[in-house]
Amino acid sequence: MIVKTLEKELNLANWQVKKVIKLIDDGNTIPFIARYRKDVTGSLNDETLRKFDERLKYLRNLEEKKDKVMKRVEELGKLDDDLKSQILRAETLVELEDIYRPFKSKKQTRATKAREKGLEPLANIILKQKVKESIKNIAKKYVTDEVKTPEEAIQGAQDIIAEIISDNSTFRKKIRQNTFHTGQIETKAKDKDTSTEYDIYYNYSEKVKRIPPHRILAINRAENEGIIKAKITCDSDEIIKYLNRHMLKNISRIPEKIEYNRYTTPIIKEAVSDAYKRLISPAIEREIRNSLTEKAEEKSIEVFAKNLNQLLMESPLVGKTILGWDPAFRTGCKLAIIDKTGKVLDTALIYPTAPQNKVKESIKTVRELIEKYDINVIAIGNGTASRESEEIVSQIIKNTNVEYIIINEAGASVYSASKLADEEFPEFSEGERSAVSIARRLQDPLAELVKIDPKSIGVGQYQHDMNQKRLNESLTGVVEKVVNEVGVDLNTASVSLLNYVSGIGNTTAKNIIEYRDENGSFKNRKELLKVNKLGKKTFEQCAGFIKIDNPDYPLDNTTIHPESYDATLKLLDNLNYSVNDIGTSKLKLDNINIKELSERLDIGQETLKDIIKELKKPGRDPREDMPKPMLRKNVLSIDDLEEGMIMQGTVRNIVDFGAFVDIGVHQDGLVHISQLVADRFVKHPLDIVSVGDIVDVKVLDVDNRRNRINLSMII
Repeated sequence: MIVKTLEKELNLANWQVKKVIKLIDDGNTIPFIARYRKDVTGSLNDETLRKFDERLKYLRNLEEKKDKVMKRVEELGKLDDDLKSQILRAETLVELEDIYRPFKSKKQTRATKAREKGLEPLANIILKQKVKESIKNIAKKYVTDEVKTPEEAIQGAQDIIAEIISDNSTFRKKIRQNTFHTGQIETKAKDKDTSTEYDIYYNYSEKVKRIPPHRILAINRAENEGIIKAKITCDSDEIIKYLNRHMLKNISRIPEKIEYNRYTTPIIKEAVSDAYKRLISPAIEREIRNSLTEKAEEKSIEVFAKNLNQLLMESPLVGKTILGWDPAFRTGCKLAIIDKTGKVLDTALIYPTAPQNKVKESIKTVRELIEKYDINVIAIGNGTASRESEEIVSQIIKNTNVEYIIINEAGASVYSASKLADEEFPEFSEGERSAVSIARRLQDPLAELVKIDPKSIGVGQYQHDMNQKRLNESLTGVVEKVVNEVGVDLNTASVSLLNYVSGIGNTTAKNIIEYRDENGSFKNRKELLKVNKLGKKTFEQCAGFIKIDNPDYPLDNTTIHPESYDATLKLLDNLNYSVNDIGTSKLKLDNINIKELSERLDIGQETLKDIIKELKKPGRDPREDMPKPMLRKNVLSIDDLEEGMIMQGTVRNIVDFGAFVDIGVHQDGLVHISQLVADRFVKHPLDIVSVGDIVDVKVLDVDNRRNRINLSMII
């Protein structure tokens, strides 16, 4: 069942599914499988493998729940072949829950109370619809000390019937589908006279099946903030007619005919109406809204994940001495200078902004630092007082070769106050740590951003409203993917970076650092096996992603896995080369017949391709192909913008309805999804742009009052 489901959902061959399940069950990580088991999986990529792993866990959980449900129903003596078949066919947890609902132990409901009073036989009599006398007369037999009147007995029986209708899995499935496909989500303002950012939802309606994910999340937030009230509406009359037809079908083959059993029909109809309005409708509305929210979160998490991937893959600014500038007003601007390796050379505190306004003193201090440390770039955080700091920096660097850039400092304050920052810079203030973080974000975004909770990095939407467990799992997976794709230098990597390497957890990462501190730099990969609690399985998972600069053995500075060293040597020997030729112009690996060589050397084709690719550019950083950071010399403000201006900017964030582009005026402009391209429909902005892209844009209009800029990439 699981194998077939995964085959169908992910469009995989039977053998692929079975191989991947075995690899996962054997304790292999997703990055390891994606990189070093291509010949086994048919080259499945990281994204597909993560979806596979997620669905495998869900389906196994579903099978486990099915077993529990069958055992529980069997214990109750109610498991027949038909019910067993229904349970086994259930494809989702919701469907399984519908089937199990009638057998679950319930809290005190109106129906359970009625059953406790002995009214279930009366309910069954009514449901059989074969009586030929007034139900009130029959109900007299059920009058007791607890049931005072026949009317009370009939009401109790109705409550039982209503719950039976509500517990019917076929009814619930049909009503859920009907409500989803025909229903409307409607929102109303609680106070229509108060203007908020949710004005659009003050009197809003849209078909449930068509509402886009970002609107669902916006409605949820507005409702949670008490600004609007939302509900799902549908044609309840049609649903009640459907229920009546099925509940009364024992009497007549003509559903529209009104003359059913005159004694039981009115009672059943009342029970149907009550079941739908009191029990089914509110539950279905909750389920649909939860489902919409879940799907909206999935989409938003997917967008967040892709944005984060691009941000982490941004090109590092290598070979530069950088001054990190953490702007502020009252507490002053904190500065930190880092050298080309990221080492902190100096820190300073200046007060160029209000209320102190010590502009001359600040300019003098910074120019002296530029002279002393030969600073190339100033990285300014985009927080409070960033605009004022930028204007001062432009004065400082006038007539010099120094350039500046505005850095997204989201999460920098979180890092600066963290235990990790305290361990890394115990002698620094939080502001100084933040300035270091800002500088390092420019120098090596990946190495610095791994120290921060991914959802605090600022490239998502509604991240604090989502299922935090799912969000964290997804974003952690992205960081893990990127870290392993880029690889890490074993002798310079921090605990935070090592923590994301395949097979290495926080404890092992700390043990690696401890070993390095005690024994000096690692000379080769095999030395990892000397690290406390780093065994053969962990070594297998991590070794290929860890590189060593100037190692004892040349292959240890490549992404070639140690398990493929013999194959690499066989390849080099076959082509009359040696390991000493790696990285030299002597090594020529073009025009190789992969299929023929793979068969001759008994090396998997995909493994052989990866070995050749790495030998051509050993130790290559994939981030080299990404757009370089846009450095500036001059300041612009929103007041300088005019309609029709053509500018260049950097994509900072992507959401469902467009992309936000930094054009250097301290307010990102929005390129609406309709303004991304002219010649075709765009399903999602991610199909056109990525975070970090350098793009040309045209200014459409500027709203100074609301501080909004509308841009277009159709030039």
